[in-house]
Amino acid sequence: MDKLINVKNKIETDKAELLRKLNIYRFQDKKIVFTNGCFDILHRGHVEYLAQAANLGNVLIIGLNSDNSVKRLKGENRPVQDEEGRAVVLASLAFVTHVVLFDEDTPYELINEIKPDILVKGSDYKEDEIVGADIVKAAGGKVVTIDFIEGYSTSKILEKACE
Repeated sequence: MDKLINVKNKIETDKAELLRKLNIYRFQDKKIVFTNGCFDILHRGHVEYLAQAANLGNVLIIGLNSDNSVKRLKGENRPVQDEEGRAVVLASLAFVTHVVLFDEDTPYELINEIKPDILVKGSDYKEDEIVGADIVKAAGGKVVTIDFIEGYSTSKILEKACE
């Protein structure tokens, strides 16, 4: 089968279809892991963080901020890469099951729809600051934080590139 088609098929544009797939995963007793972010310039820190998140379950879903959402959160000069490009790069990672865009400033509504078994964020967040933690915990799920690798951030990469 065509590898690029496989990658693009991981990018979910139809929420009803994603929810149908989630029901199948649950029927198969698969653990659904969710994380989110802008992932503007994918780097080693992102890859290691996402790989560790994927290790926590069987299905890794990434909520990806839309271009409009990134612009509101990070400023007019962001994102560097458009949402389609960022989604394709994330979906090309073997351990990523699905990528789904969201246009809000936070993925709260998306988390409420997905209701993952495990919600993952970076350890720079405290559990009570993590958007959607209340939803996941109320449904019997877990919230997990993962340490970042020191020295890797999109902002630092952009600063270095502009020197």
